[in-house]
Amino acid sequence: MSFKIVVLAKQVPDTHNVGADAMNADGTVNRAALPTVFNPEDLKALEMALRVKDRMQDATVTVVTMGPPRAAEIIKDARSRGADDGFVLSDMRFAGADTLATSYALSQAIKQLGKVDLIFGGRQAIDGDTAQVGPQVAEKLEIPQITYAEELIDVNTTSITIRRRLERGTECVKATLPVLVTVTSAANDCRFPNAHRLLRQAKDETRLINADNIDADMERLGLKGSPTKVKKIENVVLAHKESVVLQPTEEALNELSATLIKEHIL
Repeated sequence: MSFKIVVLAKQVPDTHNVGADAMNADGTVNRAALPTVFNPEDLKALEMALRVKDRMQDATVTVVTMGPPRAAEIIKDARSRGADDGFVLSDMRFAGADTLATSYALSQAIKQLGKVDLIFGGRQAIDGDTAQVGPQVAEKLEIPQITYAEELIDVNTTSITIRRRLERGTECVKATLPVLVTVTSAANDCRFPNAHRLLRQAKDETRLINADNIDADMERLGLKGSPTKVKKIENVVLAHKESVVLQPTEEALNELSATLIKEHIL
């Protein structure tokens, strides 16, 4: 029996290139107006999953994402880095989903995979910063969760040990499988794509899964299943109001350091 690992990933707008047309009038992201990237912390999660695969015999990694058909790009990217399979939840009935509806759709899709030993995902996506989807998926699947993971310590067929980041330090947590793990930006960078893998899967079609394939309650999907509503959107321009000119002297640098420490910046 294989050791089954799932990675939750998201194709997100590149927030380094946000313009005035980045948002629609209804508060949803105008994804057509923005270039897209593999969500950074999801890449970290993929690397942790691949490290588990490196240690476990007969382990497989399946990447699951939700989005438009072009989100298949990150499935191909993940496969070129070492993932075995992946699919996209793509259906207009998923559109406009908040974290509650998104986690419901993802959890229903995972249930269709049968017995899953480990689920990894990034702590949060750069287009939302809620850090809610991973924990909500764990709750819907009724499995334990480890959040803020930054290092894989040990794993076997029955348990995993993770070092996680806390506000004032770190702790090591051991959990019985199955478990969901959310990974922070402090974790290891993902390995580079492999050229041979890129060539082998260049022509492979990524599976697109619609709402009918996940045995879902349609009232819990998309905008219908999203209690979170955007009330107002504002364009915020950050500008400095004060500035300090430092003299290139040791005394001035010491004074700046003392000020930063006093204000709890350092």
